[in-house]
Amino acid sequence: MSGEVAQHYAGPGDLASRISYRLAEAGKDLKRLTPRDLAAVDEFHIRGRNATVELADKMRLTSYSRVLDIGSGLGGPARTVAQQYRCRVTGVDLTEEFCETARELSCWVRLDDLVEFIRGNALDLPFEDDAFDAAMTIHVGMNVRAKNKLYAEARRVVKRGAIFAVYDVVQGEGGAVRFPVPWARTPEISYLATPDKMKDLLRAAGFRIVEIQDSTAESQKWFEEVRARMSKPAIAPAVTFQAFLGKDFPAMARNQVINLTERRIRTVTYICQA
Repeated sequence: MSGEVAQHYAGPGDLASRISYRLAEAGKDLKRLTPRDLAAVDEFHIRGRNATVELADKMRLTSYSRVLDIGSGLGGPARTVAQQYRCRVTGVDLTEEFCETARELSCWVRLDDLVEFIRGNALDLPFEDDAFDAAMTIHVGMNVRAKNKLYAEARRVVKRGAIFAVYDVVQGEGGAVRFPVPWARTPEISYLATPDKMKDLLRAAGFRIVEIQDSTAESQKWFEEVRARMSKPAIAPAVTFQAFLGKDFPAMARNQVINLTERRIRTVTYICQA
């Protein structure tokens, strides 16, 4: 299924050029960009940059930390963490275009000395055992059927005592998910676990769950605000997730409001210790 997942996220090509065009059109100086300027497109998860900062605050990071971002996308969370803690962050993602774009965006905001992006499969990470001081994964498990392998690989590559932070969409009690959604246009590449199943999977992989936070209500409000901005171009960000999800994104946003409101999905954070 990895090819189908990569195809879902792959845009029409030259994503960095399209992002830079939109930013320049909005009057942004491309030589003075900050990670916050890119957050509307590169923090590709519910609640965006704020959710990344919340996660990073739980990870016990210092400037000496080596951090892994599993499923790094366009690199927004990796850059946010690197900027905030001045630590080194490695991102791994299945989609080559995302890795290429993440590298270029990192140069734009002058963080390329702290972040790197590698194409790879989360179920077979290209790293040695005990290589990282901390790891995170944000909105990745929804596309992974073999979550036991995903979390076992995360445990393998982090040191004993390290924090593994998981922020994901999980199956809610309100019924089947309405498609399309940002992670899947059809059910064939969507694999949501229930909150209880997530706990079982993480513990079985060798993690102790330190904290669980359900942010579903905040996520519903966030997507309602996204929809409102989309309907008013004058206040919409210069560039959004639509840059790579294309014409399907408005329908995805509408469905996410429904899925969250009816609790067909929930957003939950799991802070775990190896």
